[in-house]
Amino acid sequence: MRILHTADWHLGRMLEGRGRLEEQAAFVDEIIEIVEREGIDLVLIAGDVYDTVNPPAAAEQLFYEGVSRLSDGGRRPVVVIAGNHDNPDRIAAAGPLANERNITLVGLPTANVQEIGISRTGERAKLFSLPYPSESRLREVLTDSTDEAVLRGAYTAKVAHLVAQQAPAFGPDTVNLLMSHIYVLGGAETDSERPIQVGGAYTVDTAALTAQGLQYVALGHLHRPQTLKASVPIRYSGSPLAYSFSEAGQAKSVTILEAAPGQPVQLREVFLSSGHPLVRWRAVQGISQVHAWFDEGKDLAAWIDLELHLTEALSMEQIQTLRKERGKLVNIRVIYPDTLDAERSAAREELPIDELFRRFYTKQTGGAEADAETIRLFLELVGESGDASERGDAS
Repeated sequence: MRILHTADWHLGRMLEGRGRLEEQAAFVDEIIEIVEREGIDLVLIAGDVYDTVNPPAAAEQLFYEGVSRLSDGGRRPVVVIAGNHDNPDRIAAAGPLANERNITLVGLPTANVQEIGISRTGERAKLFSLPYPSESRLREVLTDSTDEAVLRGAYTAKVAHLVAQQAPAFGPDTVNLLMSHIYVLGGAETDSERPIQVGGAYTVDTAALTAQGLQYVALGHLHRPQTLKASVPIRYSGSPLAYSFSEAGQAKSVTILEAAPGQPVQLREVFLSSGHPLVRWRAVQGISQVHAWFDEGKDLAAWIDLELHLTEALSMEQIQTLRKERGKLVNIRVIYPDTLDAERSAAREELPIDELFRRFYTKQTGGAEADAETIRLFLELVGESGDASERGDAS
C-alpha cells in the first residue's frame, strides 16, 4: 500500500500580519494532485491542522474541503489527529459527518487501534493515533516533581506505556503504524513551532515510540522534514509552508511510504512547489544595494526579511519607498556599525565561556546537558584556566 504522511498545515497562520490563506489553498491543491498522481491509498495528517484553537471560518472551510477532496468521496481513507495548536474537541466535533466519507478525526488520546482496509491491494493497516498527549489532554498528572529530568522521565514512561498497550494489536499480516504529534528528543526545531515543553520536560526518547511489530511512526510538530534514528523509521514530515524566517531555504515536502505486512517500509520525499519562499537579505552595502536587487528582480515571489547596514538613520520616507517597491518586504532591521560592535562585545562579556559552551551543547544535542567532565575537557581544549566548579557549575 501507498501512504502519504503530512502535518503542520497551520491553516489561518499569518506572517507578521500578512495573510497566507491563498498559499495554503495552493499547497492543499498540490497535495491532492500528488495523492491522485501517486495512487495513494491512505492519507495521514499528524496534527496542527490549524494555527489556533479558534481558527477563522475560512481556514475551517479550507480544511474540510481539502480532506473531503483527499478522501475522494470515501474511496480513500484519511486520518487526522489534533496537535498542540488545535482544539481537540473542535477537531473531533465533525467526526460523525466525516466518518461517512471515510475520514477519521481524532481529538484526544485514546487507547484504540484503528483497522483500515485498503481496497486496491486487499491489505489492512493497523494505526494507533496518539494526538498531542499533554498532561491535561491525557487527564493525568504524571508527577508532582518540578525537576525537569524527572518530568521528562515520567512523560517518556507514560507515552511508552500507551504505545506498549497497543503492541498486541500489531500482527504480521498487517501494516502497523503509529501517528502522533509530539516532540522527540534529538529533533531539529525552528522558530515557528510553538513550544510544547517546559525546558525539556515534554520530550520523549525515540524508544518510547517503538513497539514490537511497528513499521513506521508518522509525527507532527517539528517543521523541518527529518527522520530520527531508531529501530523503526520515526519521521517528521515537516510543514508544507515555511512559517518563519528561521526556515528560509528549507525545502518543504510530504512523505510517501510503500508498505507491506512484515516488510521494511520504503520512504520517499516528494517536494512541494506551492507557496512563496521566505528569504533573508543582508545588505551590507546599504540601501543602494537593496534598490539594485529590486531592479534586477531578485526573489520576486518571496517574502523578505531585510537586514540593512547603514551609517545614518533610515527615514520614514525611505521605509515607505522600500515597501512600495516590494510589497512582500516583511521586516526591515537596520544595523549600525557602532551598535553591531557593542552587541558583539556585550555578548562576549556577559557570559563566561563554559556557559556559552553549555548552551551550544544543549542546542546541538536537542536538549541534553553537558556534564562536568565534558565541560572540563572543552575548557582544556580552548586553554581556559580553572575548572567548571570555579565558574559556578551546579552539577
